[in-house]
Amino acid sequence: MEYDPALYASSAPHYLRGRPPYSAELVGVLTRELGLDRTGVLLDVGCGPGVLTVQLAPAFDTAIGLDPEQRMLEEAARHAKETGAQNVRWVNAPAEAIAGLDLPRPRTVTFGQSFHWTDRLPVAEAVFDLLEPGGAVAMITHDIDARPAPIEPPAPPIPHDEIRTVVRRYLGDDPLAGRGRLPRTGERYEQTLARTRFGPPRLVHAPGRTDIRRTADDVVSGYLSMSYAAPDLFGADLSAFVADVHEVLRRASPDGIFWDWPGDTAILIATKPA
Repeated sequence: MEYDPALYASSAPHYLRGRPPYSAELVGVLTRELGLDRTGVLLDVGCGPGVLTVQLAPAFDTAIGLDPEQRMLEEAARHAKETGAQNVRWVNAPAEAIAGLDLPRPRTVTFGQSFHWTDRLPVAEAVFDLLEPGGAVAMITHDIDARPAPIEPPAPPIPHDEIRTVVRRYLGDDPLAGRGRLPRTGERYEQTLARTRFGPPRLVHAPGRTDIRRTADDVVSGYLSMSYAAPDLFGADLSAFVADVHEVLRRASPDGIFWDWPGDTAILIATKPA
């Protein structure tokens, strides 16, 4: 899949502020499932601003974040510096180039909500070749359907349905993504992996965070971080769109504070034979 430079460039400044974090127990769950011991190399593919790379870096000797968008990597470098992560480095390249990048053999390769942007089957096979024997690929995402919210909302929930209606009013019903449309495929990640040398993966969950609070500006950034609502897509209407979303949020929570429940963190794991 050829990378579209219009896809996430304008979203980069909004991603870290707007996207909900993964489970606080993610490192512990991966350590248990994969036998991690703070050695080896992590390769985080489609790393964006380094959310997953930085979170998982303490479990490895070296963490490498790979992304085709340079502005995302600039945000990632800033994020690593602010959090004190010193064992990370960044590579500006698409997933499809993995085989030719002369990367060290990773112990673990992760995709944090990024596998669907790649040519899935050949990328998965390239990851299989690159991994050290016994290494694993882990595809990580939020899973809002894993279970009901574990607590009663301590603040008004984000009115996603109403905000998506505003997005459609400005951008139409067929979601844009950069210069094209959102990728559509009927095949789930686990189905793709089952067709590779990895074979069928296994699914585990890490409990989602229940302490996420958002301001109205955070919620707006969350939407502007999405490929289907990136700032560039709105053109001259961007300020009007932001104002309309703020009005929806004002009605939903007069004090401007929202509870964000992104669900548990789902981890789809496939292992290369030792």
